[in-house]
Amino acid sequence: MTEIMTTQAGDAGAFQRFDLNRVPTPCFVVDEAAIERNLRVLQDVSHRSGARILLALKAFSMFSLAPLVSRYLSGTCASGLFEARLGREEYGGEVTSYCAAYKAQDMADILDLSDHVIFNTPAQKDRFLADAQAAGVQIGLRVNPEHSEGEIAKYDPCAPGSRLGTPVSQLTPEALEGVHGIHMHTLCEQGFEPLERTWSAVEEQLRPYLGQIKWINFGGGHHITRGDYDRDGLVHFIQDIRATYGVDVYLEPGEAVALDAGILVGEVLDLHHNSMNLAITDISATCHMPDVIEAPYRPAMLNEAAEGARYRFGGQSCLAGDVIGDYVWADAPQVGQRFAFLDQAHYSMVKTNTFNGVPLPAIALWNSDTDDLKMIREFTYDDFKERLS
Repeated sequence: MTEIMTTQAGDAGAFQRFDLNRVPTPCFVVDEAAIERNLRVLQDVSHRSGARILLALKAFSMFSLAPLVSRYLSGTCASGLFEARLGREEYGGEVTSYCAAYKAQDMADILDLSDHVIFNTPAQKDRFLADAQAAGVQIGLRVNPEHSEGEIAKYDPCAPGSRLGTPVSQLTPEALEGVHGIHMHTLCEQGFEPLERTWSAVEEQLRPYLGQIKWINFGGGHHITRGDYDRDGLVHFIQDIRATYGVDVYLEPGEAVALDAGILVGEVLDLHHNSMNLAITDISATCHMPDVIEAPYRPAMLNEAAEGARYRFGGQSCLAGDVIGDYVWADAPQVGQRFAFLDQAHYSMVKTNTFNGVPLPAIALWNSDTDDLKMIREFTYDDFKERLS
């Protein structure tokens, strides 16, 4: 039986009053005011705890909001050369780079762009150690605590056989030679308690090395801006680690920056019946929300009814599995009707593709405080064509 990921967001918030007819479809609409509210929460945690908080560009890289993000956070974290360049060029502040394995031809540029470069294994660290030291870059090593808190195995960096990080049981003084910091990314859309349990599971094994490092980076997956997150617990946790071991602490949230801050607006293109009600839309799970299939999960729909007619929503692509989910409508939807999926600003935007030539969603920036709406980008045939040859 396929595991279904339970998402922890989907609050419509101010989007309850957004007129879906104001934008073309498909279209991502990001609420600038909601982003800023999230950023204020993160800045408060940073100020109270002393942690340095970085935006994970892999989750949200809408750089038109870079000036806003840079007012509140310490910088960005990148998953490779292109994100490191985007972080340095558009956001300023610190840039931390981590990749499961770096290509030798990229290393000079990554070192030039980054303040911290984190390696996945001692072998990669040793391969590029001299170059990193010559560049004056701080060096990190990703550690696998070998303690799982993940809901779904494919999203659990500590699952058996994980390629991500060096198992803590394999750490040696030689593995940490030349290393300034330790990186641990173990969570996915989770609260404070899983972080606390992970640290309890790994602290004794790390203790012999903590006196020689300058920082600990706890990665991302922290839903700090969610209403039920224990932010006071996180603050005390970070304060205690900083005081006990004399290290700086970094956090790299991505989802928390854009949580409940964006929707994906679509249109019903056709309706038919094959043992159940079916709706074909200009939103494709395959092309526009691939995590719906990869996780898999069922995105929340704006104003879904509690009772009524159930329809299976899917996209235009030829993939039989291009199915978003089953949704209940109080009144049967009509061809041409607009609808929206909630909490789509993070990950969905960065994972879109043009399989089958399906157009990319436009991008709009809305401010729910002022009602100002600005079209940031509308994609054309050229965007499809030019990426292929």
